[in-house]
Amino acid sequence: MPQSLSAVYLHAVFSTKDRRPFLSNRDLRLALHGYIGEISKRLECAPLRVGGVEDHVHVLARLSRTVTQADWIKELKRASSLWLKAQASVSEFSWQGGYGCFSVSVSNLDTVTTYIESQEEHHKKLTFQDELRALLKKHGETWDEKYLWD
Repeated sequence: MPQSLSAVYLHAVFSTKDRRPFLSNRDLRLALHGYIGEISKRLECAPLRVGGVEDHVHVLARLSRTVTQADWIKELKRASSLWLKAQASVSEFSWQGGYGCFSVSVSNLDTVTTYIESQEEHHKKLTFQDELRALLKKHGETWDEKYLWD
């Protein structure tokens, strides 16, 4: 095959350090989501949806065939952290050390998009910790609580 093709969709989720509500200002949060989408575009990882609430972010994107998953998330977190720190109200901002990243089939893109769009309503009933545990369980992952949170 003379051409390389790839259709790998990922749903990434990562939290602020200690799940602090740095993103409680809705305007700032929406600006951050837009900025994360731009970072992803620059990496040739087409963003389908970016969303979240005051203490975490979800990103659904098509992974570039030239960027690793780890490098994509590392750059999303690095660049968005610098951007947020430049904002006067969040100079002490930081993301948690790790992240969750899950594959998404083409047939589930609409479902995951809707899930990300409804984060504010969703988190009236569920904490980030419980949400991440549910995602891990849904994807058949095992985990040790002492290594899951920072």
